[in-house]
Amino acid sequence: MYYETIFIVNPDVSQENTEELTDALVERVEKAAGRIVKREYWGSRPLAYSIAKRKRGHYVLLVTDGEPAAIQALEAAIRLEERVMRFLTTRLTELSDAPSPLMRRKPAPAEEAVATDEAAAEAKTDEATTEAKAEETKVEEKTEEAEEAKVEEKTEAAASSEEASA
Repeated sequence: MYYETIFIVNPDVSQENTEELTDALVERVEKAAGRIVKREYWGSRPLAYSIAKRKRGHYVLLVTDGEPAAIQALEAAIRLEERVMRFLTTRLTELSDAPSPLMRRKPAPAEEAVATDEAAAEAKTDEATTEAKAEETKVEEKTEEAEEAKVEEKTEAAASSEEASA
């Protein structure tokens, strides 16, 4: 069976310490013959209402696969942990490989940088293409003007040679 546990860590705890806390909870689950299928750190987010005079908290999602004993071990460890302000565990009917809704909403910083770099490169490419086309058009116009001038010169030369021979 799959279980989803979301817990909120006190905002006074650093992100590194939140990760260490999560690692310790994962070890407890693995000792109880469970395994972590998905682990997401949602960051420091505002709370819907204040808890213990706090308005923010570090949100963490753990999706666990295993027997109910593994979940009981996880919940017991969370209850003993003073840094965790709230937690909720629900049973999942099916496991989804897609990221959670909060993770879908905002791309990871590395992905943002890649997307920004790709957009900038695409814009530069578009500008270069536009400039190249403009330059090409200018060259074509100059070529056409030169050809027209040659045709006019030949026409004038032919007309003057006809006048001279007449």
